[in-house]
Amino acid sequence: MKKKNIVINADGAAMLADAIRRVSEPSRRAFLQRTVTLGGLALLTGCSTSDADSIDAALTGMSRFNDKVQGLLFDPTRLAPTYPESMITRPFPFNAFYGEDKVKEVDGDAWRLELSGLIADRKPWSLTRLRGLPQTDQVTRHICVEGWSAIGKWGGVPFSTFLRQVGADLTAKYVGFKCSDDYFTSIDMATALHPQTLMALTYDGQQLPPRYGFPMKLRMPTKLGYKNPKHIQAIFVTNTYPGGYWEDQGYNWFGGS
Repeated sequence: MKKKNIVINADGAAMLADAIRRVSEPSRRAFLQRTVTLGGLALLTGCSTSDADSIDAALTGMSRFNDKVQGLLFDPTRLAPTYPESMITRPFPFNAFYGEDKVKEVDGDAWRLELSGLIADRKPWSLTRLRGLPQTDQVTRHICVEGWSAIGKWGGVPFSTFLRQVGADLTAKYVGFKCSDDYFTSIDMATALHPQTLMALTYDGQQLPPRYGFPMKLRMPTKLGYKNPKHIQAIFVTNTYPGGYWEDQGYNWFGGS
């Protein structure tokens, strides 16, 4: 069979250069490195080099395709690596979309976890009640989209246990999170039910500090850091795509590590 060569014309090359120049965030650069293959180039060359909306539409389409591929490849029974406590990174890095001096201070006694959407029992949960559920811990690696990683010890309630406790529709597509610091994100149900997905209430054997997400954060070693919301205030289950703080700005939604 004769090999078919793909030729990129001058307009196509200009289109690619313009797209990469406009994708300035580290996560979007990493996304392009993984997804702008020859097929991606063919997609980009079909767009107008002067049409910014066309570029964004092409990148969004590629990102959504990448989400679907990651979802198909995701194994809900495969565990992320765990580590001995001797390998814990101390101090564990702080990271958020704001500086550490802006960390949200939440009153744990007054805090209530709000539930909505496709959940049978939507009564709010207190921190005391959450602590009364079966607990586990894990020493896993946090991987940041910016290129660094760190190992930490997280303790809390398996998220699958909680979802079953409140009668969540486990056939739904998405679980969304709204946070006290105005962050929001969402994950697929398969990841929500993964055995290592944890409603983290402690860090390194102590009450979860504010800088790491007190009173509760979601810890998922199968996801990149920006998919692990802190200071969670509300959880909802839905079949409508919920997006997320960074995802709505072009970050990959599935966010697998």
